[in-house]
Amino acid sequence: MQPATQRAVEKGLRYLKSQQNDDGSFGRGGYSRNVAICSLAGMAFLSRGSTPGRGPYGREVNRCLAFILDHVRESGYIIAPEGASHGPMYGHGFATLFLAEVCGMSSDPTIRDKLVGAVDLIVRTQNEEGGWRYEPKRQDADISVTICQIMALRAARNAGLFVPRETVDRCIDYVKRSQNPDGGFMYQLSAPGESRFPRSAAGVVALYSAGIYEGDEIEKGLDYLMRQIPTSKAVQAEPHYFYGHYYAVQAMWQAGGQRWQQWYAAVHDAILARQRPDGAWFDQISPEYGTAMACIILQMPNNYLPIFQR
Repeated sequence: MQPATQRAVEKGLRYLKSQQNDDGSFGRGGYSRNVAICSLAGMAFLSRGSTPGRGPYGREVNRCLAFILDHVRESGYIIAPEGASHGPMYGHGFATLFLAEVCGMSSDPTIRDKLVGAVDLIVRTQNEEGGWRYEPKRQDADISVTICQIMALRAARNAGLFVPRETVDRCIDYVKRSQNPDGGFMYQLSAPGESRFPRSAAGVVALYSAGIYEGDEIEKGLDYLMRQIPTSKAVQAEPHYFYGHYYAVQAMWQAGGQRWQQWYAAVHDAILARQRPDGAWFDQISPEYGTAMACIILQMPNNYLPIFQR
């Protein structure tokens, strides 16, 4: 990473540190005490090289971990009701991913025990199509929530937990059937629609997370994304900007080569241009969310986290 990038990331991480509440959660607005934002902030600190109790943000990682562990229900469901959004399975997926990443970094057996329950809930709530939706129920599904769950399952498997092959295979089938002829992805099989950048980036990473690294679906998906290469125009002008680029940068990192080089240079410049003087990045959800996502994206070349490694 270039010095200017490192400085931007440090400002962003210091901003996140300043916004962490005593209980480990983040923010004071409508999305405060949200497990997804807490987990993403924790991932941003981990991407800097900190681990629970160690490194420049080790204390903050520990507080993130404590908040997530405190909100794992007996069923395995990870949710803080007062901070839940309209789609709490997003939060569960990101929180499960965070627990899987720290599982091997700590000797605390509670982490693995809670992670086992969280993974089991994901497996139990996969619907007949092979995907997941806003609530932990085997009803409908969409590509956006599905990527959160399959990525969490991949991280858990990397940490040594058992994930049924059938669950993964059904997810692969669901994601492949969600791809449009242009290489992008529709939102739901039950309501076929046009491709959009954020969910298409998620679709490609879903395939990578499920162990599909090559083939027509991957190539068509990457080609579609390359036609959406970012510019320095206002972040606010694009809905789900950080969500889309969080997945797109992962897709290009896995693809490597010229695609990665072109994409990272472009998204790097676009994101740095939008950083606020206080170190934060604006997002309609919350500045803590936008800042965590921006820091993760910019730190992808660090290659510290197992889930992001090639």
